[in-house]
Amino acid sequence: MTLAVELVQPEGELWAGNAEMVIARTSDGEIGILTNHAPVIGILYEGSLVQIRTENPGQPDVLAAVSGGFLSVANNRVSILARQAVLGSDVNTAETQALLDRTLQEQQLSGPEEPADVRYYRALLAAAGEAG
Repeated sequence: MTLAVELVQPEGELWAGNAEMVIARTSDGEIGILTNHAPVIGILYEGSLVQIRTENPGQPDVLAAVSGGFLSVANNRVSILARQAVLGSDVNTAETQALLDRTLQEQQLSGPEEPADVRYYRALLAAAGEAG
């Protein structure tokens, strides 16, 4: 049995298909979802990754950077409703790295946690397989 997964943002569906597992970071921590998972609703952590492990062994995982939103699980269906999301395969790494560098130079980072936009740029680079 597999999970039916859909990743959507306000502009429309970004990815849909079957998966063995979904891993996402919520405001309560990281969650891994397998078939027959108990129903849950979670708030996606701003500037994090969603990993979708597809059911086909030869097919690579789907990685997406999200800038917040919600995750819903019920009856082997996972709905990821992101405020903004980009698949790793669609990330322009040079442009994203430039945005990250500029943002880090402009902002005075204080406190233990980075601002959401910095986390999102880092998540974009991680989704694309680059270090942020």
